[in-house]
Amino acid sequence: MDPLFVVVLVVALALFFDFTNGFHDTANAMATPIATGALKPRTAVLIAAVLNLVGAFLSTAVAKTISVDLINEDVTIKVEMIFAGLCGAILWNLTTWILGLPSSSSHALFGGLIGAAIASAGFDAVNFIKVVEKVILPSLFAPVIAGVAAYLATKLAYIITARSQAERARTGIGTGRSRFRTGQIFSSSLVALSHGTNDAQKTMGVITLVLITGGMLGKDSGVPLWVMIAAALAIALGTYMGGWRIIKTMGTGLSEIKPAQGLAAETATGVTILASTNLGFALSTTQVASGSVIGAGLGRKGGTVRWNKASHVVGAWFLTLPAAAIVGAFAAWIAGTGPFGILVDAVLVTGVIIALFQISKRNAVTHTNVLSEVEGASEIVETPAQRRRAEKAAKLAAKKAAEKAAKQAKKNKKGKN
Repeated sequence: MDPLFVVVLVVALALFFDFTNGFHDTANAMATPIATGALKPRTAVLIAAVLNLVGAFLSTAVAKTISVDLINEDVTIKVEMIFAGLCGAILWNLTTWILGLPSSSSHALFGGLIGAAIASAGFDAVNFIKVVEKVILPSLFAPVIAGVAAYLATKLAYIITARSQAERARTGIGTGRSRFRTGQIFSSSLVALSHGTNDAQKTMGVITLVLITGGMLGKDSGVPLWVMIAAALAIALGTYMGGWRIIKTMGTGLSEIKPAQGLAAETATGVTILASTNLGFALSTTQVASGSVIGAGLGRKGGTVRWNKASHVVGAWFLTLPAAAIVGAFAAWIAGTGPFGILVDAVLVTGVIIALFQISKRNAVTHTNVLSEVEGASEIVETPAQRRRAEKAAKLAAKKAAEKAAKQAKKNKKGKN
């Protein structure tokens, strides 16, 4: 089989993974503002897509982590190995999407590549020290840090607004915390931007690794511009498609989210991801976002966390890396038989992808029905225009009631006469 054809095939598969990463992780930024009514579903995913596109160009630190640090330098990396790793990542991504579980696309990619590397060249192929330093430890600490930050931010937000809330409750005007709606637009945008800086780079790193392995790029070369553009466009397109099933889980499955909680969760998520990106940590944005939602859920007095659903999500976190590694290893074993093995892998993966999309149609969740699923989990958010209309309607109703009472009084007076 022509080596150039194999490289092109793997690059195409990497971009498809990037696409699945986009719609799988849309919920990280936009589940909470959709749940609280701060943004309409289609508007939310459009904003996320644009900011994912922009964020992809802001840094390449994470791309270097994948293209340089993951596999030991003395191991000969084959294009077939990377192909097999992508197979494992894509299949796990789509499986968890069908189940509506916000698992980590990042760990699916790492797991697939690690499994394929071990199957192809043994355990010595993987730089486990870097895996622990750049992947495992951040995955353990980042969700906890983000969750604690979201918890404290939620507590602070409710303390600050408690007096104004009481005053507005007394007067019957406004919700007192509707101002968080505007804040959520900015905080969710921050998460979308940070997602682009972290997750899009993972695909850039994979493609760069493919090009180096295929002899089309020098070992010490940076990420080519066309790779950055292609990866940015792929993740932006996937984000715009919207992972509505996972948005449903993140919006209502873990906790009932009010605007103040949404703002706190999104801010904590965005800051954590941006800080990790600058340090070159290939962080799971999904784990960070889920930790923030749980923390915000606990931060509101009377708030609840659906621990049954949360346990499923956390379980998926721990299963992601080994499950993708097993599929990646199996795909690498098949691909190792030669060119025919690569074709077999491609046919099998394509067949499973088609089957999963067909299954998804049986109980479709789209932008047309996801709002009805999540709107019950949030309080009604009043915009200034809505408030003015409500006040006008209340005055009109009071005027009509007064006129009706006056007419009735006049009628009663005539009856007595």
